Amino acid sequence: MSEFPEGKGCPRCGRTLPLDSFASNKSMRDGLQVYCRECSAEYYRQRQEAKGKSVRVKVPVPRGHKRCPQCGVVKPHDQWERNKSSSDGWASYCRECRAERNRASYFQRKYGLSPAELDEMIAEQQGVCCICLAAPAVHVDHCHETGRVRGVLCFSCNAALGHLRDRPDAIRRAAAYVEGNSWKPILVAPGVYQLPS
Repeated sequence: MSEFPEGKGCPRCGRTLPLDSFASNKSMRDGLQVYCRECSAEYYRQRQEAKGKSVRVKVPVPRGHKRCPQCGVVKPHDQWERNKSSSDGWASYCRECRAERNRASYFQRKYGLSPAELDEMIAEQQGVCCICLAAPAVHVDHCHETGRVRGVLCFSCNAALGHLRDRPDAIRRAAAYVEGNSWKPILVAPGVYQLPS
């Protein structure tokens, strides 16, 4: 590198630039790339576009921030999860986008529903629970035996079905109990009881 104490010339743009404007390349005699970083990036972009591929535009990011590739917003590090395996130590997506991606992945994996199909189901129900018709529909209900999705319920109704183990007879008895119908066996004669229907 002593050949170019004051800088190095880039044959592509014709400028003489400081040595830190060139990326390292151990195979070159001086240990630096032939083109400057800007020209190398432009050359790479042109090659990729010639192949029919697109190259993401580099956005300047201030120190302590990172750009999310999904929402495209530059956010401070406190809005990212830590990831020791990544090169910069932060997750690939911001917390909001990561949660959205995880939610979509969960519904696809567990129920075979894409986000569009889930939104369509909720729209068909006018956004309310199929059972109580009052609370917002947010929990996917499915048959535990077949795995078939039945609808989207509120938390309480979904939990109630789960606690009653999806048994229609227990659900009917619960409805009769709430309506005030007899739920205890009735003594008709000594030692003879009538069971509730």
